[in-house]
Amino acid sequence: MKTKFQLPPIPAVLLSIVSVQCGAAIAKGLFPEIGAAATATLRIGLSAIILWMAFRPNLSKLNVKQWKYVTLYGVSLGAMNLIFYMAIERIPIGLGVTLEFVGPLVLAIFSSKKMTDFVWIILAAIGIALIAPWSSNGLNLVGVLLALLAGGFWAAYIILGGRISKIMKGGDAVTIGMLIATIFILPFGIFDGRLSNLSPHLIGLGAALALLSSAIPFTLEINALKHLPARTFSILMSLEPAMASLAAFVFLQEYLSVTECIAVACVVIASAGSAITSKGIEAK
Repeated sequence: MKTKFQLPPIPAVLLSIVSVQCGAAIAKGLFPEIGAAATATLRIGLSAIILWMAFRPNLSKLNVKQWKYVTLYGVSLGAMNLIFYMAIERIPIGLGVTLEFVGPLVLAIFSSKKMTDFVWIILAAIGIALIAPWSSNGLNLVGVLLALLAGGFWAAYIILGGRISKIMKGGDAVTIGMLIATIFILPFGIFDGRLSNLSPHLIGLGAALALLSSAIPFTLEINALKHLPARTFSILMSLEPAMASLAAFVFLQEYLSVTECIAVACVVIASAGSAITSKGIEAK
């Protein structure tokens, strides 16, 4: 008898965060070669192929409601990734991740119903404020606005992911969503004109990027969203800025300052607190 193993929702989200930030380090190395739009196209396109081979969803069995939500989910997924890459092409990745989190943070605030939730939200916000390099000079305004816009699509992705997880299998939803995301961003990659620079080496890096930044984390997240409320998921994702700083230390040898260490502590405590005090996360 086969036993289907599935990670509990909270560990799944945490593993997703680690995977995404490892992928971000690879993506940053691809920008000088092919640019942000082509990197996003390569990442999403290869992710769609990998997921299709793994899940092979039957498109003919989808009803109108499923098509509606999976299409919106795919567009939000594609836009979130494309716009975020365009942002960190112009501003530091740590700042980009921090500003992008404004979307989920706003979602968490408007979804809260208990005073304790606001404590964790405020603590997470303090951590984000400490991580952000507000004193940087010559900050690219377009990059800042793109990061904030990506945060808006991130919030939409959380909401749509929670809804679609109730009406479709997680693997099917992510696979079809990734196909739609590919169709959505492909014109941007083609228009950019740098896809022609692809080589076997870059395609190999793109495959690793697809696994770490899309295929693995989105599959983990869509399954976690079946059991986690959007509010809890949003606050758990506050670990993203902290993990971005940690990934910069590991992969780019960028040392954490005392302030950044305090910020990491703030978001870790906020995430743990939200998980402990939230309802509906009991082990199944």
